[in-house]
Amino acid sequence: MSQTTLLEEVVQWSKDTCRLEVKSVLPKLIISFGGSLFWEEHILITDMFLPHLSLSELEDECFSKVLPKVGKMFNTLMEEITNQVGGLSIQNTEIHSFLRNILQVMVQVLEVLSGCVRHVCSFEEAPALDSIRSLPSCILKVLRNTFHHCKESGEVYCGRLSLVGDLLQGLFKEAYSLQKGLMELMDRISPENTASEDDVSDIITVIHSLLDICSVISNLDIALHANTWKFIIKQCVKYGSLVEERLRHGDITSCLCDDLLASFHSCLELAEQISQAGSQVAHSPEYKLFQKTTKMCRFFANTLVHYIKEFKAFLSKSCGRFHQLYLQIVSKFPPSLCSPVLPSPLSEELNGAALVPMDALLSQLLPLRPFVESVLNPSQQLSPETELPHCLLLVSVMGQFPSHPEEALQLWCDGSHFPEDTPRLPLFRALFQSFRRCCTERRVPVLLPGVMMKGQAQGNVTLHHHVCVMLCARVASLPPEHFPVLERSLLEAVLQPDTQTALLATDVWCFMVKSCGGECYQLSHLSLLLRRMVFLMTPEHQMELVERFPPSQDDNLPVWCHILLRALSHDARQRVEADIITLTDTTVTNWQKAGCKLGQLDKNKALLSLLMVVRGVSPEAECGSSALTIISQLWVAMCPRQVQSHPSIQCTLKLLLSMSAILVKSFDPQVICQALVCVGAMVSEKCPDDLLLAALEFLASLGKVFIPHDSQSQVFPRLSALFGVLLAERSWLINQHALEAFAHFAEVTNHEEVISQSLSSEDTKNKVVNFLSKTINAQETAETRLERLRLEMPVLERHNIILETNEETPCPKRARQETSVEEYSRYLQTAESSLRALQTLVEGCATDTPVPTPHWVTSRLQELQTLITHISTTTEPEN
Repeated sequence: MSQTTLLEEVVQWSKDTCRLEVKSVLPKLIISFGGSLFWEEHILITDMFLPHLSLSELEDECFSKVLPKVGKMFNTLMEEITNQVGGLSIQNTEIHSFLRNILQVMVQVLEVLSGCVRHVCSFEEAPALDSIRSLPSCILKVLRNTFHHCKESGEVYCGRLSLVGDLLQGLFKEAYSLQKGLMELMDRISPENTASEDDVSDIITVIHSLLDICSVISNLDIALHANTWKFIIKQCVKYGSLVEERLRHGDITSCLCDDLLASFHSCLELAEQISQAGSQVAHSPEYKLFQKTTKMCRFFANTLVHYIKEFKAFLSKSCGRFHQLYLQIVSKFPPSLCSPVLPSPLSEELNGAALVPMDALLSQLLPLRPFVESVLNPSQQLSPETELPHCLLLVSVMGQFPSHPEEALQLWCDGSHFPEDTPRLPLFRALFQSFRRCCTERRVPVLLPGVMMKGQAQGNVTLHHHVCVMLCARVASLPPEHFPVLERSLLEAVLQPDTQTALLATDVWCFMVKSCGGECYQLSHLSLLLRRMVFLMTPEHQMELVERFPPSQDDNLPVWCHILLRALSHDARQRVEADIITLTDTTVTNWQKAGCKLGQLDKNKALLSLLMVVRGVSPEAECGSSALTIISQLWVAMCPRQVQSHPSIQCTLKLLLSMSAILVKSFDPQVICQALVCVGAMVSEKCPDDLLLAALEFLASLGKVFIPHDSQSQVFPRLSALFGVLLAERSWLINQHALEAFAHFAEVTNHEEVISQSLSSEDTKNKVVNFLSKTINAQETAETRLERLRLEMPVLERHNIILETNEETPCPKRARQETSVEEYSRYLQTAESSLRALQTLVEGCATDTPVPTPHWVTSRLQELQTLITHISTTTEPEN
């Protein structure tokens, strides 16, 4: 039977005949097909015989034998067009007709392949890959050639495109439909853990072939481009562990980055065009295209983030590209100097499409060591327009630390340690270097949105302000083990030549001082550093420090209360002294106007700063006179009973005592007497050691003061009683300071009667005599001292561990020890000293002073007698 006879006969068959004869006739038709331009065989195969093959028979009986020939034939058609298109013209009807026939056949090829896809999809059961293996590969080759031909048609047909434009349009439309059908078919296939090597290879081929097609169709159709990418990512995730080691991850992410940047730049161009057009923006065709393009931009950005999330373990070689992508996109947004000026609506849409996804991108990349090494590479060369984006990238990294594990923080903050490591800078050092390179941006200056502070939105701020706030926020939550690296970075930044970078580092140092709450070892060490660094600053830098942290603001007082004002230049010192005096005076005045309520007592920061002023000025100076007035007002407001029960007032008392010790010569006797009353109230109770030390400093200073005769009866008994109690103190630290204070007082005082009244017991007298004569009761041998030091070391280590790990919260008062013989002795000595002081006062009133003893003293003494009797009865041993 001839070929023509077979075709003529088969065309007349019914469906039942085709079903009965499929096994015998189909092989003959396949053999007769040799890739010629006669396409009838293919139509017969797909329309009449293919429906009668089961799903399991399709590959072996038809696809594997026919489809390779289809691919070759399609290539032949493409070659014919290339060979003949040169003669195409409206006058050359033969070539014109020939080329149109070829294009019509190409459309038919696509239609037949679509029919194959529809037939496979018509089965209820999902196909296995091995049952259609030849179909996807053939379709993808045909599609790539078709899309490439459509894309290059302008060059292929030159000015004669109109002669075949209708057929090219139909060809693209059919290819679009065929690809959509193929992707739907592949979606129906379910991955199996037992997939064969051939199955995995087929999936990889499909994914990579569609990736190649993406590069061709990127400028042809937005929807097709997006749907193709959706399918690629979906298949990658769907087959996951089966394909992850064989995927071309670098090519996939590179194409996504290219497409993202292309759509982003298209958005920028359209936005600039719309901006120049002026009014009626929302209704213009350009604006609608802009919206579609921003949608694609957002799609590519989110798709890239999703892919990185799924396959980050395989993307080490792509991290450098991701870094550059981030910089390229951020560089086109404010505050970058090369960003276009756009209307607010356009800017907001573009921001949501490209800039917002960069935060999500960074979140995925932040834990990856290759990305860290790319960002913190010490030898990287950045273009001027990406210096600021790089700085902002480092700031954003710091902002994302709280949502990542400690390992990521360590990777960024600590830098490289070993020669075999890829060199990387510590984050803080890199940030200071990057900030330094943003010289032009700082000088303009560029402005960034301020962060929320105290519940209020801030306006635009400078780059310095923005970086400083973010740095300080991160320092506040930085684990202690990272502080050595931070401190080295800060010191390096302070010592480098760029003034504003040094000022930024100084700001962070000052914040570290301010953020140390209460009395703690960190505050002491930081303040020591701060004091010494101020000595090294030039007068200009000192004034800049004053401007940056004005002493007139209460929040900045924790900085100035740790700076020695004599380290400042004359102008800076005068400014600081005046500001602190004014602020302290205002604070105290407001407190007094409010009724001196404890709940409103919030002036200790101001007093601590005032102490620094007092230590550096003479009482005769204007600042000294103002400070004297403030301190005198506070002494009058001090209530002994409140001092005993409120730690905040005890802190105030300590500061008043320290300042009074300096200005004591200028005080009225009544102020001195009030101070002694308050100290006596505290000494009679358990009180902090630092308060006792401040009291001893004040008592020692009274040796320089001459007490008028009419005030001696009020001052001397209290002064001698306090010396007596403190000289009897069992704590070696307090006792040593008490001996030194008493010796200083005795050396300069004109009131020798206080000395004799203070030495009320023989034991106290002997200790003072031994101290003054430098007598040592027991000399410690070298071996004994060494052993003692060894025993003390674990105690000190334990104390340091407690401080570093915050296992215990320091108590404002000394821990109350268990009742002991020493405690009984101390309380009795206190009572005895107080009673002897009272006796001296009463006797003085009877002989020297016209003012009689108050009538209530007798009743109070009777109450005390009753209390003593009760205590004596309670302590009597049982029979």
